[in-house]
Amino acid sequence: MRDYAGTGELLRLALRLDRVRASAWIIGMVIFTVASASANNDLYSTAAEREQFAESVRSNPALLALGGRAFDLSTTGGINAYQLIAFMGTLVGLMSILFVVRHTRLEEESGRAELAGSAVLGRKAWLASGLLLTIGVNAAIAVLTALGLIATGLPAGGSVAYALGVAGIGVLFAFVAGLTAQLTDSARSATGIAAAVLGGSYLLRAAGDAASGTDGGAMANLTWLSPIGWAELARPWAGERWWVLLVFAGAVALLVLGIGALVDRRDIGSGVLKPKLGPVNASAGLRNPLALAWRLQRGSLVGWGLGFLVVGAAFGALAEGTVSIAEDNPDIDELLRDLGGSGDIVDVFLATIISLTAMIVGAYAVQSALRLSAEESGHRADPVLTTPVRRLSWAGSHLIVAAVGSVGMLALAGAAAGLTHGLNSGDLGEVARVTGAALAQVPAVWTLIGVCALLFGLLPRYTAVSWAVLLVALVIGQFGDLLRLDQVVLNLSPFSHIPDLPGAAFEAPPLLLLLALAAGLTCVGLAGLRRRDMA
Repeated sequence: MRDYAGTGELLRLALRLDRVRASAWIIGMVIFTVASASANNDLYSTAAEREQFAESVRSNPALLALGGRAFDLSTTGGINAYQLIAFMGTLVGLMSILFVVRHTRLEEESGRAELAGSAVLGRKAWLASGLLLTIGVNAAIAVLTALGLIATGLPAGGSVAYALGVAGIGVLFAFVAGLTAQLTDSARSATGIAAAVLGGSYLLRAAGDAASGTDGGAMANLTWLSPIGWAELARPWAGERWWVLLVFAGAVALLVLGIGALVDRRDIGSGVLKPKLGPVNASAGLRNPLALAWRLQRGSLVGWGLGFLVVGAAFGALAEGTVSIAEDNPDIDELLRDLGGSGDIVDVFLATIISLTAMIVGAYAVQSALRLSAEESGHRADPVLTTPVRRLSWAGSHLIVAAVGSVGMLALAGAAAGLTHGLNSGDLGEVARVTGAALAQVPAVWTLIGVCALLFGLLPRYTAVSWAVLLVALVIGQFGDLLRLDQVVLNLSPFSHIPDLPGAAFEAPPLLLLLALAAGLTCVGLAGLRRRDMA
């Protein structure tokens, strides 16, 4: 037990440091789930409405890939499981990754773990405290979610199965992050690898669920390879299969063995995978701050770009399959138009996908812009700023990479979706049309970068609030109309001001206003950076 000495003290410290962050995640996840379930109870209050919904979803690969496996859509509980598990499970998985990396690899990277190690602390205390904190947050989400769902009138058994399934995803990816934290020597790499595993799990689930509505054969079994799929396969509100939840326990046990095998093979501050030594002298291309910012962020940029390329191609290939929705069920047609605007149903589907993709691009943009905070807190900015490089040039370079990178992500996703959709429809002109629709989301994404710049320049201790802003923008922008939120609330999300392209009429004024807002936020943040002390 000497390896775990001091775990309790570190856990109390982590709770104190993250009490606001953890509370925000718990409250946000629970409120969104319960509000969505309550809205579905009202939207599908009759058996006829639920049957219409089921007919449109069961054999539609696009909707199955977007939502999830459809087991029993004759009840509002089954509809909630279909709509919520994949989305909420992905969010909880991301939350767990961020929490664990923050309290393990980031502590080592900053040097705080080594400093604290001079006291009586076990070798595994940091890892154990980070995992315990994350497990506790997931447990709180599970308990409150189950109680909230039961309070809406849903059966208790399904509510508990749903909550345990989503929490199981969160706990599993907490241990995935614990493993990646042993592999690499940087928090960014550990987060990136764990997030890639999460993204791969989502894609496997989407492919398996899409095949489940038809004679997908072995393809439908891909869902079993995804932890997100395991929560679906537990069948909340559809004849619960409790034994499936044991798969989470088995996977966690294997991850514990893997972590145990790696944690003793490395020194504090280093990873099992040793980075290659760079050249003694920098190349001519690294002699300006923009080139340095690109060099530091290119790995992340390439990884995100490949992900968006795959996602765009996959969803573009599904677009033609949505035509049957408008023919079979006017209610579902109206529901999708709440998400994706006007036009024919294919355009509505593409607009929905583009909007969701833009919000995920927003996550890349926030991560990229907040590299400034990581460079400052890690004291890597000091050697750069002791040269003739000015603060504004240094900070502006990272913001430029974030801004240009986000444009590239949207262009890649849009072009990939347009290409596969164009090949299916026989009209390659869709490539330009869908790419243009994706690029129309740029002002909203740049507004998020402006928020990051503002917080970094004026309130550097609160740069993590940028993630909360992104989460609020995502929920309001993607589900605000479905939840019938007031227009005042909808206006809080920059994505709510983007025309629902393709299909809707292009409107330049809101895009120009968002660009002006993004520029204003960035300028104020950079002005604040000039005047404040650097860490």
